[in-house]
Amino acid sequence: MINNIIQQQIEYYRARASEYDEWFYRQGRYDRGEMFNTRWFNEVDVLKSALRQLGKFNDILELASGTGIWTQELLNIGNKITAIDASQEVIEINRYKLNSPKVNYHQVNLFEWEPNREYDLVFFSFWLSHVPPELIDAFLEKIYNSVRLGGKIFAIDSRYEPTSTANNHTLKDNKDIYVSRKLNNGQEYQIVKVFYQPEQLQTHLIKAGFQADVKVTDNYFIYATGTKVV
Repeated sequence: MINNIIQQQIEYYRARASEYDEWFYRQGRYDRGEMFNTRWFNEVDVLKSALRQLGKFNDILELASGTGIWTQELLNIGNKITAIDASQEVIEINRYKLNSPKVNYHQVNLFEWEPNREYDLVFFSFWLSHVPPELIDAFLEKIYNSVRLGGKIFAIDSRYEPTSTANNHTLKDNKDIYVSRKLNNGQEYQIVKVFYQPEQLQTHLIKAGFQADVKVTDNYFIYATGTKVV
């Protein structure tokens, strides 16, 4: 079952590439009105501020780099960025939007990815929630192996909040990790979606070897910083 879900998930994000930004920018099905949209963008500003406070880095790895929303932010703090995603469709959008020689793109299925070098910062947004729980520790071990000693990680993900998703998506139970997601044309896919509590995520990061600090915004996001100390 897991392999089938993972494959559906990859196909979903490939098919969703051209409409992905609607979710982040609260457009179309994701427009919840001025009050909720303002709340969303205020909390996004909290994330951007926390990322900037990490300082500057020479070499950054971005996993599940998507359409470039956060790659753009990483360009403000990094000299070189290696951006990895399973979808060539989102990579092309990212490349077109940023048009930066500082970003080096690679199409890689992250469930098959093996680190081959170390980076000063490893960043991943809205990705860890799509990793099946039985694979999370093995995945975080790979991330640990891709960070240099003294290097950092920064992770962003979703909290369980019904207004974060499309108005035709229903969040029924935050313990149900296999959920349905629809495209604008109504086509439906099954994906993995895990909503972590701060203490859960911190436990996983510490187990992987990071000195970790996990925080939440008021409604929508959970985010974590970590340092490789041993």
